[in-house]
Amino acid sequence: MLHIKTFTFNPYQENTYIIYNDEKECIIVDPGMHNYQEEEVFKSYVEQQNLKPIALINTHGHIDHVLGNRFIYETYGLMPQFHELELPLVVQVQNYAPQMGIRYEPSPIPETFLKETDQLKIGDETISLIFAPGHSPGHLCLYSKDHGFLIGGDVLFHRSIGRTDLPGGNHQQLLNSIAQNIYSLPEETVVHPGHGPSTTVAEEKQMNPFIRA
Repeated sequence: MLHIKTFTFNPYQENTYIIYNDEKECIIVDPGMHNYQEEEVFKSYVEQQNLKPIALINTHGHIDHVLGNRFIYETYGLMPQFHELELPLVVQVQNYAPQMGIRYEPSPIPETFLKETDQLKIGDETISLIFAPGHSPGHLCLYSKDHGFLIGGDVLFHRSIGRTDLPGGNHQQLLNSIAQNIYSLPEETVVHPGHGPSTTVAEEKQMNPFIRA
């Protein structure tokens, strides 16, 4: 069985996720903690629940989703994993974070990268990757068919979609990604987005003002 814990961190109100199983192994997704208080909240939860972090995944490389990469690496020894097309975005964060008044310790850079056909293992469970560019060039979502959930990053929100006016964004590409790769999932799939409340594929197909099925 897989479970999801959500934290909301940093000035962008970004959702950081922990996916964990009954054996207490866990995958950390998009660590957004940007100060010592948020780091302590995260670390205390891991310790109280006796969780064993085994992987660090970034859905994409924008500042609010990678602020905690260095902390996770130094605390748990986990190198961030993301799509190679996100590398320029991750590197650029260290240049503009100070201009925005945000504390940022540069993310470690992996030697290998995730591919859209890769799968993540957590115990006996498998999580698939869904390639969904448009908000960013190499955006990946994490999908569990068996448990009916999607960690969607900044692709699809509750009655909204990700921005495409940032470097690497492409509006039509994002709409195509949603239509082809997200709306094709079972309608009962719960979408856990990078910001805001969770939603379902069915609700967005019917009610999203930017893209309906």
